Amino acid sequence: MEAYLIDWAGVLLRWLHVVAAIAWIGSSFYFVFLDNNLLKPTDPVLIERGVDGAMWAVHGGGFYHPQKYLVAPPRIDSKLHWFYWESYTTWLSGFALLAVSYLWHAEVYLVDPARMDWSPALAGAVAVGLLVAFWLVYDLTCRLAGVGPRADRLIAAVMLAVVAGACWLATTLYPGRAAFLLVGAMLATAMSANVLFWIIPGQRKVVAALTSGQPVDRAALAIHGQRGKQRSVHNTYFTLPVLFAMLSNHWPALTGAEHNAAVLFAMMLGGALIRQYFVQRHGYKLGRAPNPLPWALAGAAIIGGVIVALAPRPATEAAAPSPAGGDATTSGATIQALVQRHCLACHAGEGAMKGVRLDSAEALRAHASAIYQQVAVTRQMPLNNATGMTEAERAAVAAWFRAGAPVD
Repeated sequence: MEAYLIDWAGVLLRWLHVVAAIAWIGSSFYFVFLDNNLLKPTDPVLIERGVDGAMWAVHGGGFYHPQKYLVAPPRIDSKLHWFYWESYTTWLSGFALLAVSYLWHAEVYLVDPARMDWSPALAGAVAVGLLVAFWLVYDLTCRLAGVGPRADRLIAAVMLAVVAGACWLATTLYPGRAAFLLVGAMLATAMSANVLFWIIPGQRKVVAALTSGQPVDRAALAIHGQRGKQRSVHNTYFTLPVLFAMLSNHWPALTGAEHNAAVLFAMMLGGALIRQYFVQRHGYKLGRAPNPLPWALAGAAIIGGVIVALAPRPATEAAAPSPAGGDATTSGATIQALVQRHCLACHAGEGAMKGVRLDSAEALRAHASAIYQQVAVTRQMPLNNATGMTEAERAAVAAWFRAGAPVD
C-alpha cells in the first residue's frame, strides 16, 4: 500500500505542480509583455490621473485597456487582485513532489556511492540546504548591488558564476538526474522567495499607504516598486532554465553525460538568452530597444553546441570476455541472466517501474533498444548502479544488441 499511495501522491502533486506553474509563468510572461508594450498616454484624463503607460488589446471578443501607474494610483475603487498564490502553490507542490519522489527514497535517487558515499538522511538534508543557500547568496547579491541597470549587470555576472558553481557542486554530490532537478529547484526557490519576501511585501506597503487616509509620499514609495520590478524581471529570466532542469529527467543522455555539469549550465544559459530575445522584442517593435535577434542566435548556438558535443560516436564498448565453451555473450540466455541479476527488482510484474517489464523473452525483444541505450550508451541503468553492474556486463549488453538482440 505504501508504494501505491506514494505513486498516487506523485501523480496528483505533479498534476497540481504543472497547473500552478502554468498559471505562475503565464502571468509572469503576460506582465513582462505588458511592461514592454505600454505607451505613454496622450489622453489628458489619463495623464491627470498619473497613468504612466497604457495599451489597448482585444481578446475573446472584448477590448481591454490596461493602465500602469509607476508608483501607485490616486485611489483603488474596486477589488484589488494579488498575484501570489500562483507562486506559492507552485513552490509548495514542487517541494512536496521533491519530498515524495526523491527525499522519501533518498537511498535510491540521491545516493550514488561512486560520487558520495553518505547516508540517505544526510544526502536529503544537504539537498534541502542547497535550496536555502542558493536563495541566501542570490538575495545578498541583490541587496548589495542595489537597483538600476549597472546593478542588474553586476547581479547577472555574479549569478552566472553562482549557477555554474551550483551545477558543478550538485553533479559532484548527486546522480545526474537528481542534480539537474536540484539546480532547477534552487532557482525556483529563489523565484518564489522573491515573491514572498520582496514583491508582495513591497506592494502591501504601497497599498497600506494609499488606504491609510494620510498624505502619500510617492517618492518614498517608489523604491518598493523598483525592488519588486527588479526581482520580477529576474524571475522571468529564471523560467526557461528552471523548466529545462525540471524536464531533464526525461533525457538520460543529458543528465548522464560525462560532463553533465557543463551540459546543465550551457542549456540553462541558452534558455536565459532566448528568454532575453522574447523580453526585448516588444520594445524593439516600438523602437525603444535594439534588435534582440543576436540574443536568440547566441542561445541557439550554445544549445546547438551541446547537441554537437553529445552526438553519438562510433561504438567503443570493450569486448566482453568469452566464457569457456564458446562465445555465449550475445545469447538470449546470457542477457536473461544479466536482466535477472540487475533489472527485475524494478522491472517485473504489474508494478514494474514506468510500466517497463523485462521478465519475459518477448519483453526483452520489445525493449531491446531501450535496454541498450540505458545500459550501454547513457549508462543510467541500473539506477546509480545499485546492483554493481560491471563494465564487462555492459559490454555484453552492447554486443547482444549489435548481434540483433537474440532472446532464444
